[in-house]
Amino acid sequence: MTLSALLAQREADGRPIRVGLVGAGKLGGTWLAQARRTPGVHVVAVADLRPDHARLALARAGFAAERCAADDVSEAARLGTTWVGEDAVSVVRAPEIEIVVEATGSPAAGVRHALACAATAKSLVMANAEADALAGPLLAERVRQGGGVYSLANGDQPALVCALVDWARASGFDVVAAGKGTRFLPRFRRSTPETVWADTGVTPEQAAAAGLNARRYNAVLDGTKSAVEMAIVANATGLDAPPNGLGFHPCGARELPRVLRPEADGGVLARAGQVEVVSSIERDGAPVPDDLRHGVFVVIAASSRHVATAFGEHGVATDDSGRYAALWRPAHLAGLELGVSVASAALRGESTGEPVAWRADVIAVARRDLAPGAQLDGEGGYAVYGRLVPAEVSRRLRALPIGLATGVPLVRAVAADAPVTLADVALDEDAEVVRVRREMELLFG
Repeated sequence: MTLSALLAQREADGRPIRVGLVGAGKLGGTWLAQARRTPGVHVVAVADLRPDHARLALARAGFAAERCAADDVSEAARLGTTWVGEDAVSVVRAPEIEIVVEATGSPAAGVRHALACAATAKSLVMANAEADALAGPLLAERVRQGGGVYSLANGDQPALVCALVDWARASGFDVVAAGKGTRFLPRFRRSTPETVWADTGVTPEQAAAAGLNARRYNAVLDGTKSAVEMAIVANATGLDAPPNGLGFHPCGARELPRVLRPEADGGVLARAGQVEVVSSIERDGAPVPDDLRHGVFVVIAASSRHVATAFGEHGVATDDSGRYAALWRPAHLAGLELGVSVASAALRGESTGEPVAWRADVIAVARRDLAPGAQLDGEGGYAVYGRLVPAEVSRRLRALPIGLATGVPLVRAVAADAPVTLADVALDEDAEVVRVRREMELLFG
């Protein structure tokens, strides 16, 4: 049966999927709007450190105020209403909850909630890219051992890229490259939360009126978010991280097979089988025709002349040899498509992408010259940005992961654009998130 038919059956049987949402920010709030009108889904609880913010997100999504007045999770599950509060762990551990959507964006919170899911046999849709990039392989293994499903969030670019890779491999194609588009220039590495709006086409006044988060936009602009998302794809698919980091090559959709092919064949890839990100603007700032700023793609190779001929017969974009071809999706709907992951995990016991190995890492790199005593402020802040590297490079450098680079003091100077290493910082080795990261490195390294 299709997912929609299975959902309709659960609705008809009076047994909707009981979901707990942790984190009612932009992504979580967007999903709520779809969850409200999806048959067979009951949002039993929403936990957020700001309960009033969660209630506002529910109201925007069309939930009536009286529906969100349950005294506890048990009552909400029984009456078909929604409980709102700040105690996320109690939501995760509640026996009435079948599946948890983690959308906080905090690595430490994501780790904590994933372990709680594992301890209570809950399935988890990890819509927290930062937590997955930091320790996803271990968290997924723990959730599986606990009897649940660990899944990337459909609609986010990593899950959509994974789906394209899976389609290609299931169809018998070799995957040459897979990834996403973004808007990037090298100088964006110097961007800060104060300067970010000048390069996004949004005025500070407009940003304030819309409630836009400067740090989150800065992480997108400076390439950190792309690095995080491509680490997730590499760890879920087994594709390689580029040896010298993401290239952000200016490239339109129909040029993908020509640009993203191995260097030996005239392309930019060190080897076939890599993740990569393309830019929607040229290095001089000019727009790239037919850009993929919001899209995802896969580049595949023909195994024979017969297959290459079929590419041409079906109108597939290819390079001049006809051997390399690309398919893409021009946009993604973060949050709006997340329900596919909820339904897939709950009704089929299947994920829409999950980490299986530690192939790639995102390390913290100094945004400017940093002096001893400086406090690192994490993704999208003033001190560091994230760079994608192969996992073995991260191990060799003893690099600080970007997911551990918040609230950490420097004990040694670090030059601009140099990786921050573990020897450069005073890290709290007793913190849960640090211990989990260390365990992940040990088991998957």
